[in-house]
Amino acid sequence: MRACGPTCRRRPGPHGAQNRARTGLTLLGVIIGVASVIVMLAIGEGARQRVVEQMGTMGTTVMYLGSTQPSSGGPIGTITPEDLEALAGLPQINRVMPVIGDPIPVRQGSAEKLIYVFAAGEAMPLIHHWPLAQGRFFTDAEDRDLAPLVVLGHKAGRHFFPDHPDPVGRHLLIGQGPFEVVGVLAERGADSGAQDYDDMVFIPYHAGRARVYRTQTQPDYVVIEAASTDQVQAAEAAIRTLLRKRHGREDFSIGNAAAKLQAEAATRGTMAMMLGLVAAVSLVVGGIGVMNVMLMTVRERTREIGIRMATGARQRDILRQFLTEAVLVTVLGGAAGVCAGLAVGATLIAFDVPVIFSLTAMLGAFTCAVATGLVFGYMPARRASALDPVVALTSE
Repeated sequence: MRACGPTCRRRPGPHGAQNRARTGLTLLGVIIGVASVIVMLAIGEGARQRVVEQMGTMGTTVMYLGSTQPSSGGPIGTITPEDLEALAGLPQINRVMPVIGDPIPVRQGSAEKLIYVFAAGEAMPLIHHWPLAQGRFFTDAEDRDLAPLVVLGHKAGRHFFPDHPDPVGRHLLIGQGPFEVVGVLAERGADSGAQDYDDMVFIPYHAGRARVYRTQTQPDYVVIEAASTDQVQAAEAAIRTLLRKRHGREDFSIGNAAAKLQAEAATRGTMAMMLGLVAAVSLVVGGIGVMNVMLMTVRERTREIGIRMATGARQRDILRQFLTEAVLVTVLGGAAGVCAGLAVGATLIAFDVPVIFSLTAMLGAFTCAVATGLVFGYMPARRASALDPVVALTSE
């Protein structure tokens, strides 16, 4: 047989190729696990944020108060101005806004339409997170001075002033009185099942009562904004306590829209966590793969372990060696998984899928991958360190 010269390269044996294939598949499992956790949590958070933003126009701290007939019988209750002042003084409440609204004939020149006229306070765009596209909203002073001002919804502005892109300063006839246009609200659309807010006009509450809704003795309903999302339930309880004390009975109803929104957001958050837990199963599968590879490695490198022990290596040295190899596999897989998750997320964003990455989720997935390598790599490493040197040296 011809001796191999110094330039000859040793071809890898079948065991080396098998080891690389197994290690590659294990790496792939860890990569898929980490990427799945990151992407699933990002999609869940993106969906939750989009729902909150879309429904947030209704107000995540908003409640609705109205008069009703007591369950014990008797006349329908009345919400008085003094009630509104008392409610506004509660520490759990930020704003109180009475509302009157009905379809009223509105005319500008030859254009006439039966349109919903929304009489409310100056806080309306703040409570409903509704910006203006043009002009301004009326002030509290103008409201109390009964100023005949009107702010148009997006569609109402186009209907009454199709030839004037900026209708500020022009006039509408609402009912029998002229109102000056001071602003146009941004396009909003209709909430599910509700009428189109863009096809409304908005006038000051006191001017509405004095000039349009003259027979109205109390608001149709009252919009109440809690001081924060954390105080919604406390605000509702405080409202009930105050009005029961003032009225001597419960002749009112409270619609807690904020609680529904918070429940929706919490449900989305729970779904995101469930998606993350399902994806985390992939990490466990990857960890099992790490354990399998390390067990096979220990079996195939038994003689190497025996030689190391015979030359002075201690059990903890062998343990440290195999644990380091297991962690190295999971660190590489975790880093690649983070990159893969970011790449998949960027692709989803390009297709307009709501995705919000979380640094906590990425660090958590990477840490879990490394911890998985330690946990599942410990048993094979412990087995390797516990081998008898004599038995290991005589093994094939």
